[in-house]
Amino acid sequence: MTDKDKEKARDMVRAALAADSLSLGVHWIYDAQKIEAEYGRVDTLLAPGEDSYHPTKRKGEFTHYGDQMFTLLSSVAEGGYDTDVFFRDWQAMFEGYDGYMDTATRSTLKHIAQGKGPSECGSASNDMAGAARIAPVVLALRDAPDRLTDAVRAQTRMTHNDDATVETAQFLARVCLACMDGTAPAAAMKEIAQAHFDSSPVEMWTTQGLGAVEQDSVSAVMRFGQSCHTSEVLSGAVQIIASHEQDLGGALVASVMAGGDNAARAAVVAQVLAAYNGLDGQTAAWFDGLVRKDDIDKLLDRIP
Repeated sequence: MTDKDKEKARDMVRAALAADSLSLGVHWIYDAQKIEAEYGRVDTLLAPGEDSYHPTKRKGEFTHYGDQMFTLLSSVAEGGYDTDVFFRDWQAMFEGYDGYMDTATRSTLKHIAQGKGPSECGSASNDMAGAARIAPVVLALRDAPDRLTDAVRAQTRMTHNDDATVETAQFLARVCLACMDGTAPAAAMKEIAQAHFDSSPVEMWTTQGLGAVEQDSVSAVMRFGQSCHTSEVLSGAVQIIASHEQDLGGALVASVMAGGDNAARAAVVAQVLAAYNGLDGQTAAWFDGLVRKDDIDKLLDRIP
């Protein structure tokens, strides 16, 4: 790939982490009207409230999803993607962790304590979280598509041992590659779903999202479902991506304003649109506001 493609691949990571932090202040608020009434248009980084799921976090930090993506980035920067390295680093991250620990994390840690390794310790969760964090792996293996699909499958299954969620990670990796090569996101999602996932729920969820492209994104997400389940997150993310192909910042605001598990949804939206467009000024400003911005850039510089 060209230097421009490399920078877009780095921008996938920057955008996904910025999207997670943008979601932090209103994460898992399901009442979209409440978000609008109490916070207005969420287009700046916010600190979460004391009654939120993330009371220990500050403005510019990450949800537990973003923390895991940062850990994956650190692992990849050590020498490329290696499931055993990520397995080690992921466990270390949760030693004394003071952020939110979801069911998938607790289940995976329980299995590890029982002696299970990275290929068998994953939870049965069908949450999007495992598939939403793949941007660092796409960056590292963007020139090796077959290795990339194997890697995103392995890193997702390590915590989310659900077939449809694993397939969604592979779908998103293929879409990001196609977008970096210049295929528009809506076309990339449609073509890849039909060519590689025609017998998978991934095609159905993608078709649902593309079929709602003319609708208001917040309304569409509420109709598909706002929860963390992959079936709901993917349909909503596809709709937002397809209806904001040239507007990364606007897409991320729409994702956040739709409420529910906006952090996972926004991360998916961010990496696909950044793979196509790179960063826009708004998203770059959010990235510059991240507490770990300098650490992220140093890690990105270590990945060829």
